[in-house]
Amino acid sequence: MIRLVVNGKQMQFDGDPDMPLLWYLREDAKLKGTKFGCGIGQCGACTVHANGAALRSCTAPMSALDGADIKTIEGLATGDKLHPVQEAWIDEDAPQCGYCQAGQIMATAELLQRIPDPSDKDIDDNISNLCRCGSYYRIRKAIHRAAKTIQGRE
Repeated sequence: MIRLVVNGKQMQFDGDPDMPLLWYLREDAKLKGTKFGCGIGQCGACTVHANGAALRSCTAPMSALDGADIKTIEGLATGDKLHPVQEAWIDEDAPQCGYCQAGQIMATAELLQRIPDPSDKDIDDNISNLCRCGSYYRIRKAIHRAAKTIQGRE
């Protein structure tokens, strides 16, 4: 039996221990915000937090997550109050199609925990999520806006 906490809720899994976390979240936990993109951990559409660190859930087997604290895009907001990264995404009109945005937001929220005021180089070095629409300019603006909000400078 694999036990984990997903968005603050205790959960259990007794299926295939090699099943990727992504499919557990989408199929068993019914949390559809985490997206399947490439299936090999390259694109980042499936990014969630595991014990506070960004994780590509499509390549993370359930067996490696016993006891883990998982946060998905559905758990990022606090009640009706959006996370500052989510607000910045809206304010900067970051998404185009929106498919990759949950993963982009989760990767950014984790980055801002580690590096509260990232430079463009910090963003380049730490955010490797792909966006087929090419909205990287607006994503970068949203990251800087969220950093200012979190630091109380906006």
